[in-house]
Amino acid sequence: MSFARFVASGFGVGFAPKAPGTAGSLLGLALAVPLMAGPPWLLPLGCLGVCLVGTWATVQAGGADDPGWVVIDEVAGQWIALLALSGLGWLGFALAFALFRLFDIAKPGPIGWVDRQGGALSVMADDVLAGLAAAACLGLLRLSAPSLGL
Repeated sequence: MSFARFVASGFGVGFAPKAPGTAGSLLGLALAVPLMAGPPWLLPLGCLGVCLVGTWATVQAGGADDPGWVVIDEVAGQWIALLALSGLGWLGFALAFALFRLFDIAKPGPIGWVDRQGGALSVMADDVLAGLAAAACLGLLRLSAPSLGL
């Protein structure tokens, strides 16, 4: 397996026999914990890095038609969703996961439009938008219900 395919598949997680996208999102949660425990600039920098490296890997690995095994986009989108949280916590992680998966699967509005454009950029961009939508929902929830501690 090439290095690009290894990265695009989320270090092999994308080859899970069932629900590789969900497995990729769970990988994103696991990898985000040390980033979120570090300085506040670390997760945003990680988001930028995974988007750039993920796009490169997807192009190099021939993932232009969004094959199921490409899950680096789920890692990127999941990390973007987590940007709206104030820290580590099970409730925040669960909501970020659920909202990101909802937007990634349902692909409402511009998320679906970007997904239909095709190409490696589209593979990454629809998940970036799904992550942004999830982050926006989490941000609104944080403002409207601060007692949740998100």
